[in-house]
Amino acid sequence: MKVIICGAGQVGWQIARHLSRENNDVTVVDSDPDLVRRATDVLDVQGISGFASYPDILERAGARDADMIIAATYSDEVNMVTCQVAHSVFGIRRKIARLRAQTYLASAYSELFARDHLPIDVVISPEREVANAALQRLASPTAFDTESFLDGRGMLMGLNIAADCPVVNTPLRQLTDLFSTLRAVVVGIRRAGRLFVPTAKDQLFAGDDAYVFTHTDDVPRTLEIFGKAQTRQERIVIIGGGNVGRAVALALEQRTDRLRVRMIEKSRVVAEEAADMLDRTIVLNGDGLDSALLDEAGITSADAVLAVTDDDKTNLLAAVRAKEMGCRMAICLVNDPTLIPLMGPLAIDAYINPRSTTVSSILRHVRHGRVREVYSIGDAEAELLEAQVLGTSPLAGQKIRDVAFPEGALVGGVLKPGGMVKPTGETRIEEGDIVVIFAMAQDVPEVERLLQVSIDFF
Repeated sequence: MKVIICGAGQVGWQIARHLSRENNDVTVVDSDPDLVRRATDVLDVQGISGFASYPDILERAGARDADMIIAATYSDEVNMVTCQVAHSVFGIRRKIARLRAQTYLASAYSELFARDHLPIDVVISPEREVANAALQRLASPTAFDTESFLDGRGMLMGLNIAADCPVVNTPLRQLTDLFSTLRAVVVGIRRAGRLFVPTAKDQLFAGDDAYVFTHTDDVPRTLEIFGKAQTRQERIVIIGGGNVGRAVALALEQRTDRLRVRMIEKSRVVAEEAADMLDRTIVLNGDGLDSALLDEAGITSADAVLAVTDDDKTNLLAAVRAKEMGCRMAICLVNDPTLIPLMGPLAIDAYINPRSTTVSSILRHVRHGRVREVYSIGDAEAELLEAQVLGTSPLAGQKIRDVAFPEGALVGGVLKPGGMVKPTGETRIEEGDIVVIFAMAQDVPEVERLLQVSIDFF
């Protein structure tokens, strides 16, 4: 597949990284020559320096025979014009654009993006993706990472293994024997900074981060087995009143259970805009690092603090201060993946990586064939793929133990007509089943081959 990626920033670079190592023909376009040079030096991609919306630049990038264009520059307007030029001049079939301004996404203008107007096939909103991720973190306060699959029937949870965890130092094979009815599988373990797919002989040790895929109905029991107590959240403090903070506050206001939500925003203008938009959320104007203001917001009795300003260091420090003042749980937004290892030492309970959520959303629409969902793990180290099994797939009609999965891949769940089942070696995968597979980055192409994916844009 030939793909043009416009924008070589964090998101564009990661998409190029994913697609290029899967033997796609990738060309990166950016107005900054240094970003283009970084991409071509590190990745197996071609690079063009120039404005992505210029027809001559797109022609140099190979737009005449491109299958897809992904517009992920920092400018919404450039992304929209790029898609228009790609459609009108070059006839590129698949066009994906990242748009930040919420006014473009308002339901009143839903007809804006159509072939007769702005021909964008898929619109990705980073702020909405991050807000949804934040709400999932709040819904599972004891997990540092969460993502829903199988139309809400399955869930991936990232759980830190504490020294008092009931199943610490227990081989995973014994977990299956001890909890035979539990529909949960440990699909990944991060130990000493290294992520790997475990075997039945592997054990969980204190300090590990375990990625567990479980049936949604079994989430409470799974958390109990892994030593995590579920708590009800009634008081939430949001630090940052931008698009993400406001989207989370609006969603919390719409819940049936009455939550007490307070927001702190440093900019007076942004704070006033948030106050006008929100009904039940109390908005305070001031610095989220100010102890007196945090105290006024009720941080000492808060169940959770969500730090989502546009500054990573502010988010980290605000989360640490909130925990020090008595807040039970801290979640922070972190753009720089090199800061993620600090979460444990700083006692921050969960984090949201906007780049990872946006990349996952774009990959969901880039993957071929019947791949329905994709979630990027860590710094693009692994993926969780949800896909429907085609009749031509090597998986169809086979027992899992008879399939030559790569060492870095593990089936986490199988959705059959009767419901989701926990996969074992004896589980037979049939045509039409939906499987969820955890795969290390280098093994994703082989997993896609087993799924018998094909180029199928529409």
